[in-house]
Amino acid sequence: MKFLIVILLTMSSLVFADEFTVKDIKRWDAEFEESAKYGRQLWENSAAVKLGTNKVACAQCHPNAANTHPETYPKFQKQIGKVVYLTSMVNWCIRNPLEGKDIGPESKEMTALLAYIYKERKGVKINPGKH
Repeated sequence: MKFLIVILLTMSSLVFADEFTVKDIKRWDAEFEESAKYGRQLWENSAAVKLGTNKVACAQCHPNAANTHPETYPKFQKQIGKVVYLTSMVNWCIRNPLEGKDIGPESKEMTALLAYIYKERKGVKINPGKH
């Protein structure tokens, strides 16, 4: 009986991966919003870190990231000649129109750009491969 009580007490204190507290959710939302805010600054080329070497900003071709359509990736991208993730297209744009250097897929800048892009398209149905 004592053994059963110990097991029940132990199980009652377990936290499962899909159980979050209100505090968790608020923190995660705040972290996402902060990243998306930085991404918007990068997008508009107003952040301390410039993506390119010329005076071109992502926002000049893609105001509010509206026509990047992240919900369609991965997809065939004509400029690159194969099916790519959105990170590859972001780096293509940094290298070409912005005349900059690639940023790492796990970098703070790439994460921020993607957070901003996805935030702008929130609620749009996922449709990989669509053009």
